[in-house]
Amino acid sequence: MSKTKYFYSDVEDQVIVNFVADDFKNRQISRRPYELAWELNMNFYLGNQFSYISSSGELGDTEKQYYWENREVFNHISPIIESRLAKLYKVKPILNIKPSSNSNQDIYSSKLSKTILQNTMQSNNIDKLISTATAWSEITGTSFYKISWDTNLGETIGKIEENEIKNGDVVLSICSPFEIYPDSNSSQDIEDCESIIEARAFPVKFVNEQWGLDLTGEDIDIFELNNNSFLSGAAGRSNITKIAHSSKSDHVLVIERYEKPSIKRKNGRLTIICKDKLLYDGDLPYNLGKNNTKAYPFIKQVSTSQLGSFWGISVIERCIPIQRAYNAIKNKKHEFISRLASGVLAVEDGSVDVDNLEDEGLAPGKILVYRNGSTPPEFLNPGNIPSELEKEEASLLSEINSLSCVSDLTTNSTIPNNITSGSALNLLIEQDDARLSLTAEHIRNSIKTIGLYILRLYKQMATNVRLSKLADENGSMELFYWNNADITSDDVFLDTDNELEFSQTNRQNLILSLFEKGLFSNREGQVSTNSKIKILEFLGLKNWSDFEDTDELHKKRANKENLKIIKLDNPLEVDDHKLHINEHTKFIISGLIKDEDNDFIKKLTNHIKQHKNLLNSQE
Repeated sequence: MSKTKYFYSDVEDQVIVNFVADDFKNRQISRRPYELAWELNMNFYLGNQFSYISSSGELGDTEKQYYWENREVFNHISPIIESRLAKLYKVKPILNIKPSSNSNQDIYSSKLSKTILQNTMQSNNIDKLISTATAWSEITGTSFYKISWDTNLGETIGKIEENEIKNGDVVLSICSPFEIYPDSNSSQDIEDCESIIEARAFPVKFVNEQWGLDLTGEDIDIFELNNNSFLSGAAGRSNITKIAHSSKSDHVLVIERYEKPSIKRKNGRLTIICKDKLLYDGDLPYNLGKNNTKAYPFIKQVSTSQLGSFWGISVIERCIPIQRAYNAIKNKKHEFISRLASGVLAVEDGSVDVDNLEDEGLAPGKILVYRNGSTPPEFLNPGNIPSELEKEEASLLSEINSLSCVSDLTTNSTIPNNITSGSALNLLIEQDDARLSLTAEHIRNSIKTIGLYILRLYKQMATNVRLSKLADENGSMELFYWNNADITSDDVFLDTDNELEFSQTNRQNLILSLFEKGLFSNREGQVSTNSKIKILEFLGLKNWSDFEDTDELHKKRANKENLKIIKLDNPLEVDDHKLHINEHTKFIISGLIKDEDNDFIKKLTNHIKQHKNLLNSQE
């Protein structure tokens, strides 16, 4: 990105810088309550569960009232979040593209767009990005994906002196909620915001190289995890990981302010500042909206949406009061047990050496000397642990599982005592998965939007012919040339079922059941080679044997002939003629060939006859 798009005087530059800096400070103040809630969530997730938000708007720790108080943490929030994440990590939607029309060219374009999409997802390690974003959204309630164009990526297309010129490529990254500042915390979606600020700390070396500046780095306060170890025992504290603010040296804060397109600025506005320098001020760079309009490069993902709020809700917020009560109950029980084990000794004043008792206690075999004529020391009756404590503990455990949308079956792999049949167990599993379906739907919608933005960004920026490669299911590499003209449709849709409700195991069992009933057999009772390939793919055995690889290659060649990707020449001797005849025939009767392509139909029909002749001669 160039230094500036519009040119201003130093005075005008300073006015813009001051405006963005003041706007950023105001948003920091208005967003502070949400930050405190996120920090509290992270503390409870990591085990620092005596944290609280003070009336002064700071995060603090409650202190002991007495030195003997038990202050252990019995963390049930962490396994709940980990169980939810384990379930949600299964959500890996596959994207597909609908062709803009039924013409051969548009059908080929949609398949090419899908391949481009898959290639970009692989190069950006989309599975890792989804996992990171989901972890942020589960703990804080909200996470963000950012899509941008990096001119330093891609193939080299030229040189200027010693500097290589590359054709650029799409970059996907994750933004934590701490880095995003909407103009209003009550806006429901990103599109509803009039402006959005992204603030991130960068190494000063990167900023100097990117914008050609000579800035001095400083200590920037960022959000980090510090491992603070405390001694357990009399102090009643555990070894816990605590959230704390820290700083990185030799960094600078870069503030990017994105402004929505308006009547005054039809292309929106992007302003980037660092310290007192104006790095960029111009139009929004990317056509990510409908009809090639400018839009924000961010995609929001939430755990649970909240009406009238920009930020999502984490289940940790619901569990915190219950977790506090549970810790209190458990600690009180342990204090009671300590009294039962050690006892509370009553002594007459001046009858024994109290200092010696405090230092050494009552060790086994200890000779206790008391004053002649005084009442011998005796233990007070501690009583029994109240049954109400046991009932409350069980009630709190049940309540925290209910509010977190996971059951004992998910968190502890424990089957309830009243469940005795397999059908009832499957129903319980389905109900457990259904509770997470809303969160899973948010993830799927986010990935769908990412796919849409990737295609629109390539449509805008990929003007040069590009060479891409993609590994297919058999591990072989496929090369293809393309540019933005080949992307004719951005109608992205999800090509997968609900991964939580229809798991891989359920799908495999269904396929095997249908196979046993003969639903994949033809009239002669035989299972065709093509059906075998599909069954093996559904069972997760894509590379199980060699003949599936060969048949798949024959299918690809036949489909390429159908779509005119390769020239429709005479059949090869090595072709699987039965498979080619089947693929070509399906394409003709599918109705995908337009009426004006009668010449191609004649050529394809003649091609089928040649396959049949070769097949008959071989027999």
